[in-house]
Amino acid sequence: MPKRALIPDAAKPAFAQLKMSPGILSGDHVFLTGVTGSGPDGTMPSDPETQFRSAFSKIAEVLSEANLTLNHIVEMTTYHVGLRDHFDLFDAVRLDLFTDPYPAWTAIEAGGLRRVGALVEIRVIACLKA
Repeated sequence: MPKRALIPDAAKPAFAQLKMSPGILSGDHVFLTGVTGSGPDGTMPSDPETQFRSAFSKIAEVLSEANLTLNHIVEMTTYHVGLRDHFDLFDAVRLDLFTDPYPAWTAIEAGGLRRVGALVEIRVIACLKA
């Protein structure tokens, strides 16, 4: 089955530089590359909630390329620097954005992420049939 890259306009510079797709539509699923909460200008906000909401916003942009929303996410893996320090805040943001049935979720403590200052990287899998 053919696959198709999902590349929102805002992600095109990163795609050109890193040579990886923000998302891949394959069969009935969309697989997203992990995203951090950097701002549109590439800077990393110091405020954790701003980072978390920005990351989910980027995920929504990629999903919209396949006419999907956050409600189509079936599995989410989050990598956290300082997981215990900001878990409750991250969870509150997550619960503000998702409804029942919630995606399967694994949260992992990481020693560091590629982007300096990033507190979280989020990777998701979505299904075309919500």
